[in-house]
Amino acid sequence: MKDMKAIIPAAGKGTRFLPASKAVCKEMLPVLDKPAIQYVVEEALAAQASEVVIICNDDKPEIAQHFSPQVDLERSLEDKGKHELAQSVRHAGSLPVSFAEQPVALGLGHAVHCAAEFVNKDDAGFYVLLGDVLVPGNELLKRMRAVSEAYNNASVIAVISVPMEEVSRFGVIDAELMSGSQQDGTAVWRIRGMVEKPAQEDAPSNLAIFGRYLLAPAVMRLLGTTAPGAGGEIQLTDALIELLKEEEMYAIQVGADEGFDCGTIADWLTTNMILAARDEELSEALQAACDKISG
Repeated sequence: MKDMKAIIPAAGKGTRFLPASKAVCKEMLPVLDKPAIQYVVEEALAAQASEVVIICNDDKPEIAQHFSPQVDLERSLEDKGKHELAQSVRHAGSLPVSFAEQPVALGLGHAVHCAAEFVNKDDAGFYVLLGDVLVPGNELLKRMRAVSEAYNNASVIAVISVPMEEVSRFGVIDAELMSGSQQDGTAVWRIRGMVEKPAQEDAPSNLAIFGRYLLAPAVMRLLGTTAPGAGGEIQLTDALIELLKEEEMYAIQVGADEGFDCGTIADWLTTNMILAARDEELSEALQAACDKISG
């Protein structure tokens, strides 16, 4: 099986979470008992990514610190008999993570291209995982790879169904459902086109790109010549539109209870509540809090 790197863009300003993100970057905000970006790294590794590369900058040293060993803290916890906590700190510090720098935030496409040196043209492809999107079950990337391999190592992106009044927040695809395309229980769409943040009347569908991509190595070449697009930024969507001129691309839909967007305070809070409800220890506390609110 050929190498598949994973790229996690994490150099954004996180302005939606100010003032909290002034001192702690949004990727490090906790979802239950660990920062959001740790879920994303663990998802990539669960999909057998050969290397995980976080695109970051000097404004976010806490990310590198989190993924570095902290022997003194581990020892202190062990001495106090807090062995489970010590193991959780040890685990985070042992995850195999590399870093690439995006000195200036010039868009998602630019961020991905900052990791170009990590992707070889002979690779099967590479994953891109947005740091504010969580898929805790860790199965989505595996399904995407299965679809890619079934369609000659084509690029595959994850999409969700959104209300039409919200399409202007997303990249949106124009696609047709492949007849008889069930792959491991997953319906497959063939992408005909896509548009970044369209007006409602211009949207080709309500299938929005969800922050998980499996992309052909050719995307890195195309990003090197992609001009600034929406918002004056280098958009990954624009490079994918160019890729469609060269090869086919597919999409699979994320289940409503499978993936979670943590990009806003409301979404982050909702994600914490849903995952707490699934946790045996936290579900009772969550229910008690809800009872207080409703009572």
